[in-house]
Amino acid sequence: MIITLYGITTCDSCRKARKTLDAQGTPYRYHDLREQGLEETLLSHLIDLAGLDALLNTRSTTWRALDADERQRAKDDETYARRVMLARPTLLKRPLLDTGDRLIVGFQKDAYAALSR
Repeated sequence: MIITLYGITTCDSCRKARKTLDAQGTPYRYHDLREQGLEETLLSHLIDLAGLDALLNTRSTTWRALDADERQRAKDDETYARRVMLARPTLLKRPLLDTGDRLIVGFQKDAYAALSR
């Protein structure tokens, strides 16, 4: 299984993740959420692995740009949250490292190091 790292190029944590994977020689594919977007099947796969609450980045600039009603509705209504995330992929926490059977949300140095063992 090919490991996929989902992120955005301007994210410092995503840069750390890429440097770590490169330094330890872990092969991976990079998917820029801003440039390449997010499809419904991919979002469903990520939610299946980690859950919606773990993926929705309520500390992001994108989240703060939503009006209060949109933020509350996204918290209360999973269907609406999915729609908003599809329209604004930067609402996903990042980086997201998909190993095929596990999703590592955020940069976790120890979890990344374990991939090279």
